Amino acid sequence: QVQLVESGGGSAQAGGSLRLSCTASEFTYCMAWFRRAPGKEREGVARITDYGTTNYIDSVKGRVTISRDNAKNTLYLQMDSLKPEDTAMYYCAAGTRFCTYLENYFSSWGQGTQVTVSS
Repeated sequence: QVQLVESGGGSAQAGGSLRLSCTASEFTYCMAWFRRAPGKEREGVARITDYGTTNYIDSVKGRVTISRDNAKNTLYLQMDSLKPEDTAMYYCAAGTRFCTYLENYFSSWGQGTQVTVSS
């Protein structure tokens, strides 16, 4: 199983930026970021394949960039123009088959890093 460790969360003002990192023991075909906001279900935020193909949910398009450094086995999530509704626990996930937001396709999960955005 892939070991994943997230970092980079914290508090920010609305309009600010944060960069999340996820160090992996190894990269898999599909790496993704999910988040769980207070009182809500966990949802996929962004995903990237080993070919570099990316996908974002509509609520973060234009504000968030997912990237991967294969040499460092590190996944990033650059978050700009933060909004209070971005407040959530953010999780890194690794999957080996299909690259979707269906959690069943992700076999490894990190412990999460908290992002809090104040207005």
